Amino acid sequence: MTALVILISSAVLLLVITLWKRKSPSKLREIPAFTRLYRTLGLSVEDGTRLHVSLGHGSLLDASGGSALAGLAMLRIIAERTSVGDKPAVASAGDPTLGLLAQDTLQAGYQATGLADLYIPTMGRITGLTPFGYAAGAMYISKNEDVSANIMVGHFSSEAALLAEASDRENVTIIGASDDLTGQAVLFASTQDALIGEELFAAGAYLNDGASHTASLTVQDILRWLVIAALLGGAFAKLAGII
Repeated sequence: MTALVILISSAVLLLVITLWKRKSPSKLREIPAFTRLYRTLGLSVEDGTRLHVSLGHGSLLDASGGSALAGLAMLRIIAERTSVGDKPAVASAGDPTLGLLAQDTLQAGYQATGLADLYIPTMGRITGLTPFGYAAGAMYISKNEDVSANIMVGHFSSEAALLAEASDRENVTIIGASDDLTGQAVLFASTQDALIGEELFAAGAYLNDGASHTASLTVQDILRWLVIAALLGGAFAKLAGII
């Protein structure tokens, strides 16, 4: 019951803030990884190179589903921006359901730009069904398909080191984010621009600049402060002997 109340309250709050943001857009703080990504999108089209979006091996049916959806949201924007290029973006996934959704997301991006006829289903791939099997297949893409940037957004663990190393050997730009602490540590040490923590879920607001995306960040901040207030209130009540 509590979860349902929180869900409904968040949805109402998101709607209200979205309407407010449409009237008075807010300025987002600069995140170097998104600045580099925005520039990389334009350069890939001009240079005739390819972007590789690595979605990881997370499942939509467990706790890693949030990072998978964040990766798909970023993939949709990238598909729209690169659909006019000679070498459109490709996506790799380590989960069957996520792989199918990657294909559907790529197709939706092409349809949004009126270029549905140029969509090729093999641009969305399942490269392996185990973490290291997925990494081995994704490494092949970075090495053999004229990739200029490897965008790793999803659920990664220690296998992220293999992808980062393969990209570094080919002088491929790496932008990474993971919901796993091990994956975050590896990407922070291996990439120039790593997304930390909740920055993983901010891609839509920074790349698409829509009111709903910006409002979602505000709702996240509000809920985060409410959780902090509840924890501090509970701790104070415990110390005061109220509970």
